Amino acid sequence: MKKILLLPVAIMAHFCVAQLSPAITSFLQNTTKTGSSYVSGNSTAQSNGILVNCQKVEYSTNFVYITATGIPAYPTGPFLDGNPSNAQNQNAIFKLPLSPAKNTGTPTATIGGNIGVFINGVALFDYRDGVAWNTATQSLCGGPGRSPCPGGPGASMPWNRDAIPAEMKGFDCSKAHPAMGNYHHHQNPSAFKLDKNVVSTICNLYDADGLYAIDSTKHSPLLGFTYDGFPIYGAYGFKNADGTGGIVRIKSGYKLRNITTRTHWADGTDVDNGPDVNSTYPLGYFREDYEFVTHAEEDYLDVHNGRFCITPEYPKGTYAYFATVDANWNSAYPYVVGPTFYGVFANRLVSSISETTTVYTSGSASIESNNLENMGFNIFPNPAADLVAVQALGLVNSDLKIELIDMSGKMIAQTQIMSGSTLAYFNVETIYNGTYMIRIGTEKQSIVKQIVILR
Repeated sequence: MKKILLLPVAIMAHFCVAQLSPAITSFLQNTTKTGSSYVSGNSTAQSNGILVNCQKVEYSTNFVYITATGIPAYPTGPFLDGNPSNAQNQNAIFKLPLSPAKNTGTPTATIGGNIGVFINGVALFDYRDGVAWNTATQSLCGGPGRSPCPGGPGASMPWNRDAIPAEMKGFDCSKAHPAMGNYHHHQNPSAFKLDKNVVSTICNLYDADGLYAIDSTKHSPLLGFTYDGFPIYGAYGFKNADGTGGIVRIKSGYKLRNITTRTHWADGTDVDNGPDVNSTYPLGYFREDYEFVTHAEEDYLDVHNGRFCITPEYPKGTYAYFATVDANWNSAYPYVVGPTFYGVFANRLVSSISETTTVYTSGSASIESNNLENMGFNIFPNPAADLVAVQALGLVNSDLKIELIDMSGKMIAQTQIMSGSTLAYFNVETIYNGTYMIRIGTEKQSIVKQIVILR
């Protein structure tokens, strides 16, 4: 790893005072805009009347507190596996440590339910969906419509179902779903339709987007924090931990085992048998179908799905998790974090704040510091006949005004990409054929793209 110069103590002290932690400044704040959701069979999203993103960020010497509804700016639903729940206001307060620490003892296993929070206030769950294999009855247990697992929820079971393949039908276009109203991601929060190999057709009718869009040419944005306090990044980062080597896909160290029967874990432990590998229970259906392989290359992650490295927000380095995907951008186990935490885990949901805090008010500085040209946008289809989509690559952390302008400079229509989403539309069915401009901007800068309308 290359050497990093140390600043003199006096300068370093000033730097620490002047620079707030990304755990304070990265959360998306909103107190006016509400979210939307899809009703099955209706491709027009309906308002849900719930504020999106985070409503307040405040911090003390040791902690940052995030007040959030758990509702994203991108539309939620529908959930086509019979899930009766919808995304509901969680009225949550997350208490995250500003100086997370490595766990020097036995690593703590991830748990069912919340194990982290994305920068839009939406919850992160681990790989599991609460269903396991009951070795006594040789059938699945847990979850709606099934008998409870021996020992009840959270009990140790030898074969635990992976939510990603098992619940695919129930994820919306943004790769998420609710558990009793608690909307959450188990995986990379970028829309299915933006993957190189599209494994779900849900986006065909219910065209949502996601928290960010993968851009393989740039370091992925900071997406959130886990309950041990360490940051979560998207799928791409610097090849080498010291920030060199260019931008590459950061890879999971786990791979599917070469097994046809489920009799032992990857470490050789003899356990009660699970079902044989077959079309009903394919390889990858259970978490224990994976094994960890240590790689010498720095762009492979450790057993927790993270590494210590330099990132844009942490130029001096930090331990960070990555939302891993495969070469086709499909989610790759263990997806974000797991099966154990790197750091010291604690339940970060609190009901109130019992210490003096400072309120952090976010502005538009974050997006202004990134040139819009460097951000990247796709305008499609082009030519267009009835609908034009504007897709932002990366993360939109301040609202973007989107204007459709004719060649004389007259504005024909306007819309926006909300902070924490990536997509906006223009209906151009009643607009004359011709060449138009789409202006994308903030208060301080804008870029212009051309679009042709042709029927």
